[in-house]
Amino acid sequence: MPADSTFSDAPRGTLVLLGGGDDDPMLTLLANMLPGSSATIEVLTTATRRQPARTAAAYAHALHQLGCPHVRHLQVDENHPADDPATLMRLRRATLVFMSGGDQERITDFLLNTEFLAILKAKYQNEPDFIVAGTSAGASALAECMLVYGHGWRSLKKGNIDVKPGLNLLPGLLLDQHFAERGRYPRLMHAALAQPDLLGIGLSEETGLIVRGGQPMEVFGDEVVVVIDAAQLKHNNLPDLAEGQMISAHGLQVHLLVAGQQLDLATRQVML
Repeated sequence: MPADSTFSDAPRGTLVLLGGGDDDPMLTLLANMLPGSSATIEVLTTATRRQPARTAAAYAHALHQLGCPHVRHLQVDENHPADDPATLMRLRRATLVFMSGGDQERITDFLLNTEFLAILKAKYQNEPDFIVAGTSAGASALAECMLVYGHGWRSLKKGNIDVKPGLNLLPGLLLDQHFAERGRYPRLMHAALAQPDLLGIGLSEETGLIVRGGQPMEVFGDEVVVVIDAAQLKHNNLPDLAEGQMISAHGLQVHLLVAGQQLDLATRQVML
């Protein structure tokens, strides 16, 4: 049977991903998506190494201004284990979990193989009002894989990127952020050629995706989401290269999507 993005076992929750930059419009979007003023928001600052409390307080202030009174700082880091019973209780009660930016490897270091992550995935799978949102590193970590290293044209040399497992709330996706602003096209192309079964997604700043359970993902924001699809390659020399040699590929598909346009993750078809 062909893949169908409307299967009943599709997640019932919603993901909202932003490529970084000014996240005020994203916060407005999230406030409007919540089921009501009683919704509980947890700001997860695991990626934010410096002054996480200050970051959480800034988000809480902005969300209070948007009519969201129940915002708390959920700490998971060196001093706050993910599976602390009080932390898990707060996660179970949350309507929105918002992941701040910073270092995405901190998110996976502290959350992979935890009960916290199992609960987060179960809520996303089963609760139609539940939202997981992330900006910058907080967005990248939600995909199956995330790019953590690679700079400029040198990223088109074999061995000059680094891809790590993400939290896998979005299976089949490889995600990068600050995409156009930091010239990350080469490293995402390299990563897609190395793992053509994964769909490469590059989120520009002030631009992102809404992924509602069982529906095509939709672009929002002011810039462009770049999609790199290596599933139909005619040529790819990457497997035969030595470290440091330049990559060659033919038949790579690239899509540029703007606000309101959609992509079906099951079929990889763009919907205008």
